[in-house]
Amino acid sequence: MAEQEVWDPFGTLRRALWIGGGQWAGKSTVARILAARYGVTAYHYDYHDARGHNDRRIARRVALGEPVTAPDPDALWVDPTPEDMAKATLAGFPDRFAWALDDLRGLVSGHPVIAEGWGLRPELVAPLLDSPRRMIVMVPAPGFRRHQVRTLPRAGALGQAVSDPARAQANRLARDQLVADDAVRGARRLGIRVLQVDGSRDADGVAEIVAEHFGPYLPKINH
Repeated sequence: MAEQEVWDPFGTLRRALWIGGGQWAGKSTVARILAARYGVTAYHYDYHDARGHNDRRIARRVALGEPVTAPDPDALWVDPTPEDMAKATLAGFPDRFAWALDDLRGLVSGHPVIAEGWGLRPELVAPLLDSPRRMIVMVPAPGFRRHQVRTLPRAGALGQAVSDPARAQANRLARDQLVADDAVRGARRLGIRVLQVDGSRDADGVAEIVAEHFGPYLPKINH
């Protein structure tokens, strides 16, 4: 995406702060903490991607000659290999990123918007950055990832929607690791900071690290 191709009518994209990375690293929690602490606006990619973008997802399937209805759950989670699942996920991120940019363009704030989500990939965000400090990539360490899978309801098994829940969950977790690894490689290639979350700090502690990283771009607060 060349700079001249980025439509940013209100300057929101150029002033945004970005948290990308892997699933279950605490990105949403950190964004909410920073929003409350600094009065910035948090944009949750996953929420919009799963709800507000569904019409666009259907239109994309039609444009590709695919069925209008969503694929059978087994075709998504049980039948393919984690590698094929990761490849398909990564291939879909550019279109999904364009939809997120459309959402962000409509936001106007006196402070930067903090956008967080796993689809905010370093290679997609980088053309918008005037400094790599405007982005951080959060990924869970293996032990913390296992903890999140055990304790977060949304990270649990996919349940009765598939014929083999255990295999579907194993595929999903392996895919998520591959996608997170890709984000780390992209960030390091582009000089964007990677923060591995290992559970040694609570959410407020992790938020402090992220706030320090974003320091020059966050509003000053009175202690």
